[in-house]
Amino acid sequence: MQLSVIILNYNVRYFLELCVLSVQSALEHIDGEIIVVDNNSQDDSVEMMKQRFPNVKLIENKDNSGFPKGNNTGVAIAQGEYVCILNPDTVVAEDTFTKVLDFAERQKNLGIVGVKLIDGAGNFLPESKRGVPTPFVAFTKMTGLYKLFPKVQGLGKYYAQQLSENETGKVDILVGAFMLIKRDLYQELGGFDENCFMYSDDIDLSYRALLKGKSNYYYHETTVIHYKGESTVKDSVYMKRFQEAMQFFYKKHFKVSLFFSFFMKTGILFFSFVKMFQGQAKEKKAAQSYILYSSNDELINKMALKLQKKIFFHDLKTEKMVISSKILSGTKTEMLLDSHYISFKEIISFIKLFKNRELTFKVLPKNTSFFIGSDNSNERGAIIKTE
Repeated sequence: MQLSVIILNYNVRYFLELCVLSVQSALEHIDGEIIVVDNNSQDDSVEMMKQRFPNVKLIENKDNSGFPKGNNTGVAIAQGEYVCILNPDTVVAEDTFTKVLDFAERQKNLGIVGVKLIDGAGNFLPESKRGVPTPFVAFTKMTGLYKLFPKVQGLGKYYAQQLSENETGKVDILVGAFMLIKRDLYQELGGFDENCFMYSDDIDLSYRALLKGKSNYYYHETTVIHYKGESTVKDSVYMKRFQEAMQFFYKKHFKVSLFFSFFMKTGILFFSFVKMFQGQAKEKKAAQSYILYSSNDELINKMALKLQKKIFFHDLKTEKMVISSKILSGTKTEMLLDSHYISFKEIISFIKLFKNRELTFKVLPKNTSFFIGSDNSNERGAIIKTE
């Protein structure tokens, strides 16, 4: 078997369904398997998996054992030459694994491969490629210095800014939302460190691959949606967890230094100061019009009744998938994309192409009764029921 895809789930039932559907499509021409590990979700994730995907391997943990242990449990039963650690709030294109595996096979001394990640609005996620978070590098991240002085080489290491988002190359650190690695190497490294705090397990695994003399790569020629959600809201809890993660990583791999505490405390103080002047978050603007891309007459009628707002229909049987004068000038429009008629690769390309245009996007997974999506990477996704 060539590939095992490990998906660790915790209470994201609707995203999980969309994710597994996209992975199934991407494995259609690959000798592969899907392993879903559920960390004692309190929603109906497990029931959905059993009913919708009875042939997918499902591990039901009796408690929330955390990201490292959950993924290690999945890899332990994997049969693939390669394993892909994949978040449940992701969508892959039909050719994602084919492209990444082909790239991996061409590399010598391969460590881990990551890909280009975007959020649900099409914005590039800079954590797709990162550098080793030494104390100073972590400080530039927390204070935002890398944004203020993007051309200063020494300040752009956290997000590996020596590479553009559209350039493939070697990087130090990759994100746990998508990590492709040979199973033998994963086992040789001991998998994720189950003593890690949040936000450092992927950093630690990537760094240990480097210590083994392996090369990690950011591969830009396929794009994966990562909706992210509430866990990335940049509040005081996030900053505390980030500091703890950096402390764990630094104590494990470097000599303990007073400079680390200084940099971290200074960074948190600066962050709090900036937040104080930013004020409250802006109220979310609701969609004022919709464009439904589908060829399902029954769905069209249902959504017209459901939304009770200005909605346009784009029949994919007779029209190309384009944005036209149907978008009302000065209004927020939401695109409803029916994956029965549009491939996941086309959906991803569509979202990338029309980002930053007062548009939001939601996807209808095949054989479901809900659209799902997220307007930005700092909020949890939302669904629109079709019934």
